[in-house]
Amino acid sequence: MIQLQDLTFSYGQNLPVFEHFNWQAQRGEAWAVLGPSGCGKSTLLYLLAGLFLPSGGKVLVDGIPIERPRPQSGLIIQDYGLLPWATVHQNASLGLRVRNFYGPDGKHTPQDFIPEQDVLPWLKRLGLESVADKYPGQISGGQRQRTAIARTLALKPDLLLMDEPFSSLDAPTREGLQALTLELQQEQALTLVLVTHAIEEAALLGKKILLLSQPPNIHANVIDNAEVGNPEYRHSARYMEVCHDLRARMEIP
Repeated sequence: MIQLQDLTFSYGQNLPVFEHFNWQAQRGEAWAVLGPSGCGKSTLLYLLAGLFLPSGGKVLVDGIPIERPRPQSGLIIQDYGLLPWATVHQNASLGLRVRNFYGPDGKHTPQDFIPEQDVLPWLKRLGLESVADKYPGQISGGQRQRTAIARTLALKPDLLLMDEPFSSLDAPTREGLQALTLELQQEQALTLVLVTHAIEEAALLGKKILLLSQPPNIHANVIDNAEVGNPEYRHSARYMEVCHDLRARMEIP
């Protein structure tokens, strides 16, 4: 589904973040992207989202070069991207309202009515019905993150891009949303690319892990992690082995 062909990207005249970099991901796979700060994890995500364009080479999704944001791709960023003056329901509806107003081809249409049934099932599914009329400042961090997930999934994406989505949450909330993410990825047959700086999270969520290093990234270092999705995996010896292996590859004592 995703192909990076001879990708080169740099910020201005700085050292390239990626240089002649090749990588691919199949439809329905769950990927975690891991690496030290400044290695290009978020840059890769924004290239996949069409928010950044490569300096050289190509980024392809379903064989089509990405030259602008793709309607079927959903992006969830670290600070959730919620409008503080809009309710949970309004925030969850935002993507649908924009799509309906501009149409699937990006051209303006006079319609701005959003059928309730497109949003309400996700509010219910994600446990947000009781706070649907509240504002982001009135709800917890976990509820804000679930609102961002509802807004994205209401658009029925086939590619879900997540940029360190759980880093600011407390441990119980983080673990609950990690489990929910895996459940939704499998349920919706999503291709998932999740950026994280946490070794344990990468080992828990990525059936395949792309390990980046300090720039320039030239070769794709991929670790297979096939047991992800097993309910007992978090507490297994295999999970600890994967975490240990990732630490060794990142040269963390």
